[in-house]
Amino acid sequence: MEVIGGLKVNFDCLHFRGDLPCKPHKQFGYHCEDCPAYQPISKRILIIKLGAIGDVIRTTPLIRKIRKEYPNAKITWLTHTPSILPNTEIEEILKYDFASVLYVTHTKFDILFNLDKDKDACALSLDINADQKFGYTLKDGHAYPMNKLAEHKFSTGLFDDVSKQNQKSYVKEIFEMVGWEFQGEEYVFNNHQDKGFQWNLNKNAKLIGLNTGCGDRWTTRLWPDAHWVTLINLLKSNGYEPVLLGGEQEHEKNERLSKETGATYLGHFSLPKFINLMYQMDVIVTQVTMAMHISVALQKKMVLMNNIFNPYEFELYGRGEIISPAKTCECYFNGTCTFGESCMKDLSPERVLIAVQNCLV
Repeated sequence: MEVIGGLKVNFDCLHFRGDLPCKPHKQFGYHCEDCPAYQPISKRILIIKLGAIGDVIRTTPLIRKIRKEYPNAKITWLTHTPSILPNTEIEEILKYDFASVLYVTHTKFDILFNLDKDKDACALSLDINADQKFGYTLKDGHAYPMNKLAEHKFSTGLFDDVSKQNQKSYVKEIFEMVGWEFQGEEYVFNNHQDKGFQWNLNKNAKLIGLNTGCGDRWTTRLWPDAHWVTLINLLKSNGYEPVLLGGEQEHEKNERLSKETGATYLGHFSLPKFINLMYQMDVIVTQVTMAMHISVALQKKMVLMNNIFNPYEFELYGRGEIISPAKTCECYFNGTCTFGESCMKDLSPERVLIAVQNCLV
């Protein structure tokens, strides 16, 4: 506690903000001198995980472990997408820009977790003042593991054959990178159920969300439109309510599928509203994309259609089923098919239907 202007101030309190009154003061009028809400910071921890959105989401289990190990830790997270992180669980969520970089390079931290191999993130790790550092740094102009803990994850990103042999999920790998053992810690996420969103959905039937897109980077993941049509008809004939999901990029496709099959399509929305729509679903069928990560974060039952990625990478927490074409895909992490036609066509709608039914047992 220090005296500033004749007033005692707890600069080491979790609630202290510096530029604004703290929450306990605003709510109850407390002053630091006799504040019953005073929580001294035990550790100052900086997480650098910039993007993509899915990778940011699936890094959040670390928050639960940090809270267990250091209940009074102050967590600062630097990212490209601050809106995706839960501000109720993280004290400082910073957008990656000049102002934030200036701030973190002039702040003393106890622990740094840099989980990005981007050159700028690795370069920044060199300038962070922290007693302990985990993850990646910069050496000779390229990413480099901070220590042996990061070597496994680093090597799987360099060689496809090594990556294919990996049997650890992403979450397990990042826990190991910082010296912890993954024990099923769930994601930390906001379902936006408190925003008052209203949905015109048939709640008398099981709602099966169908996420029909996968972005532009790896189009070999796409399932044929004709298969979506067949699956929708199969779901309807079995008494389920299919709901088409997607963003602006999938809008035309989803409108067309809805018109052809009668499947529910409510449109595309802002990310918080899209997340909340997904939260209404009983099961979500998706390819490997951002919606997959959101589904896991929302603790939804899920059917994950995968062909070009290592299935061990995905931690579904026992709530889902990963299904792949019968023939092993040869296009590992490739955006175009080696044989000119994606093997996803060989993944039948009937098999997806069985997986959906298994999720509902």
